[in-house]
Amino acid sequence: MAKHWRQVIALFIISVLAGCAQMSVGPQRFVIEPVDNPSQVLTATGYATISSQPHANPAQQRLMAIRASKLDAYRSLAEQVYGQYVDASTSIGDLVMQNDQFQAQVRGVIYGAKLERINPVGSDTYEVTLSLPLALVQDLRDLYLRELAIARR
Repeated sequence: MAKHWRQVIALFIISVLAGCAQMSVGPQRFVIEPVDNPSQVLTATGYATISSQPHANPAQQRLMAIRASKLDAYRSLAEQVYGQYVDASTSIGDLVMQNDQFQAQVRGVIYGAKLERINPVGSDTYEVTLSLPLALVQDLRDLYLRELAIARR
């Protein structure tokens, strides 16, 4: 009787595994959910240090830090609108991790963002805050999806 149950269980496992082996995953579709409440806004804040800006003139360094923090805020908005592409790889040899790499990328177009404020933070950092009406987010996503479709042709 125990042999019979073993055979039944073995057949069940084989059928499950065979079913899994036959499953094929087609090309992934990129789907972005629609905006729920278009009366709201997304906000993003970017930061940059003054001392790390490559210029000898301190005034120019401050202006460059403001610009860099603004670009960082735009990157943050793009992450919120489009998400972030992450690529990772790990190499293992002799059951020991040899190499672990991560790369993150954000790609998209942002228009209609409003500069909310530019604040010095401490003595060496600038903070820039941008806002983007959610009503524009769906337009931006549609534009991005059309660009992807054209690029795949």
